[in-house]
Amino acid sequence: MRWFYLSIIVLFVAATALFAAQNIQPVAVSFLRTSIQTPLALLVLLIYLIGAVSGGSLLAVLRRSFERAQLKRT
Repeated sequence: MRWFYLSIIVLFVAATALFAAQNIQPVAVSFLRTSIQTPLALLVLLIYLIGAVSGGSLLAVLRRSFERAQLKRT
């Protein structure tokens, strides 16, 4: 089963590298009167990392509150 997960990760990394190689043109991003130009692949990577960090943090907070609720019941 470990090899299956490893092959999925390798395929994901290969698809991501292919996406990054094909999307190097700059795009404009505007937010609150600020505008920057960055390559599309870098923007997608940044958004993915922000989502991973915030999703992991949310899961940790939910897990901790669930565990505390379980302790209060006992």
